Amino acid sequence: MSERTTWNNNYIFLMAMIGSAVGLGNIWRFPYIYYTNGHGTFLIPYIIAILVLGLPFIFLESSLGLKFKESLINTFQKVGDKLQIIGWLIIITVFLITTYYICIVGWDLIYFFLSFTKAWGANPATYFTTNVVQSSNVLHFVPLVGISILVIWILIWFICHKDLNDGVGKAVNILVPLMFVIMIGIVIYSLTMPGASIGIKEFFTIDWNALGNLNIWLAAFGQIIFSLSLGMGIILTYSSYLPEKTNLTKNAVMTIFANCGFEVVNAIGVFSILGFMVLTSGIPFNQLIIEGTGLAFIAFPEVFNVMGPVSYILGPIFFLCILIAGITSLISMLELISSSIGDKFKLSRKKVTTILCIIGFLVSMIYATSFGSYLLGIVDSMLNNVILLLIIIIECIIFGYIYSMDKLMEILNENTLFKVGNWWKYCIKYITPIILIILWISGVLSFIFTAPTKELIIRGALILILIIGPILAYLITKKLDIKKSKSNNLN
Repeated sequence: MSERTTWNNNYIFLMAMIGSAVGLGNIWRFPYIYYTNGHGTFLIPYIIAILVLGLPFIFLESSLGLKFKESLINTFQKVGDKLQIIGWLIIITVFLITTYYICIVGWDLIYFFLSFTKAWGANPATYFTTNVVQSSNVLHFVPLVGISILVIWILIWFICHKDLNDGVGKAVNILVPLMFVIMIGIVIYSLTMPGASIGIKEFFTIDWNALGNLNIWLAAFGQIIFSLSLGMGIILTYSSYLPEKTNLTKNAVMTIFANCGFEVVNAIGVFSILGFMVLTSGIPFNQLIIEGTGLAFIAFPEVFNVMGPVSYILGPIFFLCILIAGITSLISMLELISSSIGDKFKLSRKKVTTILCIIGFLVSMIYATSFGSYLLGIVDSMLNNVILLLIIIIECIIFGYIYSMDKLMEILNENTLFKVGNWWKYCIKYITPIILIILWISGVLSFIFTAPTKELIIRGALILILIIGPILAYLITKKLDIKKSKSNNLN
């Protein structure tokens, strides 16, 4: 077996890890989750979720990557041959996430250019619905979205088809620091805006009664999973490129600190800007703080419309920050997929990346239709709220009960910021899976009892893909392994 590529230095690895973690959810999901779950009180379950879920799971994936120094599929195979099916489940899930995530980044690319002239007009909500996503009961293709998706795919291909350090390494080395500089600049300016104090007051409001609400605790754990991209195998893949005797605990702490610090500080900026909007428009804060694309493509354009000349600078910078966050996350997802498929089918990095980008582009075209926005919401909620949670639960069972965690603890403690003890094993074996099972059951019940029939059919089709796909992939690669083994025996 050829020697696995390694990062040029630990700094580039950290930039890649942080770039993977800091994504769209940090910018537009966290402020809404924070506001609707007890405001400042949310930080308590949020910090606890970091300690009993985020940190332990990063330890798990990074130690697996450094121990086996293999792609995700090969790592699962070494633990147990049939466990490759779980590896393929992760690969297919992440691929499906990539195909719609890139569409959202494509929307942002459109808004980056629109922001120079505020071309969304006086009613951003109507513009987004009718001019960008063009939602309609009649199926038709949306050329503008299709072109923007194509541009992003080409950009991601350009970065990822090169050698690890020449492509991913150089990209994150430039983009991640730039993203932080932009975010800090936006936050500093937002704090000087009239009405910023209104937003800051909302941010630091504390509702101690909220601590007794189970939903707030579940929201905190869900945010950590979403924010740190846990369960996707990205941390494992990036860690497999590390040299021996790397300080894994230090890297994990720095990644979490950068990621969570980014979303908390960013939220302060968002609250300050919305406080300005409250002051100038008289609209209540709770009507402005919305989740996801509504915040980025409707609420913020409305803010820029009343902001004055500075919005022609702040608007493009804001959408550029989202664009960078999206691109660095997409890079990590494609790296995970290409690493596993390339290793399994013995394909060159350039070839596997090219094939994946072509197939991914074709699948993404589903979201460049008038039905795309509706479908995206269904697929996103299904994959993130049900499938990824189930994957993390399965990983906790595999590596908590089937594989010896003591072997991984040796790697974590060989060169460490602090000693990892039995508390880590208790988190992976008991605390994390119990909490996630509650989250998972909650998500499943929500879908069953609240989703319309059409949505249930789409989710059912997704489940079939995620059952049949991994099994077929395993059987195909199993045959290839047998043929290779026979060939080696003959030689």
